[in-house]
Amino acid sequence: MRSLLVLCLLCAPLRADEDAATATPAAAAAEEAVPVDNERISYEGSQLLKVTAPSEDKIEALEKLLDMEGVETWLRAATNISSVDVLVKPESSDRVKRYLDVNGLAFDVIIDNLQAAIETENPSISQEEMQELEGRKGHRMTWQAYHRLADIYGYLDYLSQTYSRFVSVQTIGSSVEGRPLRVVKISSGRPNSPAIWIDGGIHAREWISPASVTYIINELTENQDAHGEAVRNVDWYILPVLNPDGYEYSHRVDRLWRKNRKGSGRCAGTDLNRNFGYKWGGAGSSKEPCKEIYAGTGPFSEPETSALSNFVQGLRGSLKAYVSFHSYGQYILHPWGYARGSPPDQADLSRVGKKMANAMRQAGGASYTVGGAASTLYPASGGSDDWARGVANIKYTYTIELRDRGYYGFILPAHLIVPVAREALAAVKTISSEITAPSS
Repeated sequence: MRSLLVLCLLCAPLRADEDAATATPAAAAAEEAVPVDNERISYEGSQLLKVTAPSEDKIEALEKLLDMEGVETWLRAATNISSVDVLVKPESSDRVKRYLDVNGLAFDVIIDNLQAAIETENPSISQEEMQELEGRKGHRMTWQAYHRLADIYGYLDYLSQTYSRFVSVQTIGSSVEGRPLRVVKISSGRPNSPAIWIDGGIHAREWISPASVTYIINELTENQDAHGEAVRNVDWYILPVLNPDGYEYSHRVDRLWRKNRKGSGRCAGTDLNRNFGYKWGGAGSSKEPCKEIYAGTGPFSEPETSALSNFVQGLRGSLKAYVSFHSYGQYILHPWGYARGSPPDQADLSRVGKKMANAMRQAGGASYTVGGAASTLYPASGGSDDWARGVANIKYTYTIELRDRGYYGFILPAHLIVPVAREALAAVKTISSEITAPSS
């Protein structure tokens, strides 16, 4: 048994009381309706364990571990069912470790104190620094820290004003708590151009997703000429934060919050990536509201997924690719997620996925595993990728699970934003090259 204490040279988290008054009206609206009576949840003493069944006869004991109170599964892949990352709360630690010892399950302590990792994850940016940055650049985004929703929306406003010839921003709907769902369109300026959809932040705690998606937006606008003809021949539709309520909640109250914010209490929220109307309610989802994978009361019961569906359906015919960024595990997943198996054009999906993996490795050095979602990671019915392929009929549909493979898990330090975002950019550039190739 070894203990790896997460170390990071970064400072304190971004200030929770950051003043949104200096942001644009649309950005300031992102801060409205935030609960102010919730105390910040502490994960002091919680640990992240990587638990391994050393032999096949220990798999059953590993399965029982995942149902124990005080244990939360972070990552378990279908291709390696003998290993799992689990969060263990302090009140359950002794009992869980006794269970592991008695049942012959090996474990490593990956994060010794989760709260300490959370507190060193994100560098502090003072209000004075933010104002100076905004005065110099016209926006607050840095990609050296995880930014709040007001900064992200303010950046979209800046782009639409600065690059109005080819950048526009529209609100496609509102979240449960009334925050706007904002999509940026980066136009090729040519009629009948193929289009690519990108979204991020469907799960609140996966901060690297919106950070990477906004980096992609930055490169496709402010640094467009550096990325070749293919990116200029595509219309890009990008929704950086699909779950704005959950994202804000994860900054203000519970760093590990996953779902949206419908309802109240510990069982609040719906897993938006189980709420899409294709094979809804099947394997890998739950009808129990307290579960992390609660699928909602019905397909598209949530305003966030309903808004996305309506907008994407309106682009039917022009969208050639659909990419949803998540974390973690380093996977490039294609349908199907509801069950093992693949669409008829699996060979093409796999071929392009492997091209993406190669480009990502060259861009940032990380290796990504390519495969069908259910057979490679785990079953997940009602996911956005299956809906995009099965209903919207978008051929190149992928869910990309960004870094890492478990050393930091969801608490990926901000100094890794740029390396990971470069990998994400390489992936979507690969797709743009594919759909603009003469044979496509």
